[in-house]
Amino acid sequence: MKVLLLSCSTGGGHNSCAKYIEEELKLNNIKCEFKNFYDIVNTSGNRMTEKIYLNSLKGNGKAFKNIYKLGELYSKSGITSPVYLVNKIHARRLYNYIKNGSFDLVVATHLFPSLTLTAIKKHLDKNIKFISISTDYEPCPFLEETMPDYLIMQKGQENRYIEKGCNKDILVNSGIPVSSRFIFNAKNIRNMYGIKENENVILVMLGSMGFGKIYEIIDDILYQNKCKVMVVCGNNKKMYEELISMNRENLIVFGFVNNINDLIYSSNIVMSKPGGLSSTEITSIRKPLIHIYPIPGIETYNTNFFESHGMSLKCNSKEEILDTVHNLLNNKHMQEKMIKYQEKYINKYSARDLINLIKNIK
Repeated sequence: MKVLLLSCSTGGGHNSCAKYIEEELKLNNIKCEFKNFYDIVNTSGNRMTEKIYLNSLKGNGKAFKNIYKLGELYSKSGITSPVYLVNKIHARRLYNYIKNGSFDLVVATHLFPSLTLTAIKKHLDKNIKFISISTDYEPCPFLEETMPDYLIMQKGQENRYIEKGCNKDILVNSGIPVSSRFIFNAKNIRNMYGIKENENVILVMLGSMGFGKIYEIIDDILYQNKCKVMVVCGNNKKMYEELISMNRENLIVFGFVNNINDLIYSSNIVMSKPGGLSSTEITSIRKPLIHIYPIPGIETYNTNFFESHGMSLKCNSKEEILDTVHNLLNNKHMQEKMIKYQEKYINKYSARDLINLIKNIK
């Protein structure tokens, strides 16, 4: 068995999910290769797609919200989408790469390669095998146009995928894959930062791009609560510099980190932008979660899923954030109840279950 993993750089979650699967495959001695989809089919396309995505997030994501709503409306029309037609163009080039690399299976963690693989299945090779991974908690627009052999999605969302038009026979509700190493090898690193065991720690995660204006409320959080606050700014250098310049004793600031699992494990509660993968990472390690600053569209759906299933609390304003942080930090029963629901719905063995599925594909 040799597996090709495909993703795209629209946010960090799709790439991180593919890397988790790559890690798990290698742990199980399965040959694999991880590639950015556009590095195979169109190198300039990667830069263009990332630029469009980043521009759509300006102004609190209003443009992204409008694009996403338009996609939902088009998806309901039943008409073949321009998104499929654009990705269909890449079918021959991707097919040649798969055949020349002698890959037996392709795993896609983004819609675009899934659409191209569907075009291959329709027009070039009906026997091509691929698995599509949903990295959010709602089926995205145009997902119903894809034809994977298996579609990995979240438990409890089966009806949403069927309503969307996805084939119920291909749905596998094992959840978004997060590697075993990430979950089970996380360690307490409080001592490295002078944090006592009895001190409360709030971890603030703002995604790979540091989306949001958390510096506006950090002072108030520290003033209201006797705690340490750790903030991960991702690639947002401006935010990192502004937080460092605050020069607060109880504030620990990070840029982009490679040990976010250790930071999650070492915290008491986590405040996070509601990305599908980051929310899964946090709840797989079983930490009380507050969702803040969703990008309108898919992240709104993510937030609603987690809150409605008792796994997180959502905040829409500075005042809500401050009140929720204070209340949750001082209510152990509320924290324990949230973790119980996370244990019910979030599968911490998701990557292992995916590998078992892959091993049984003939």
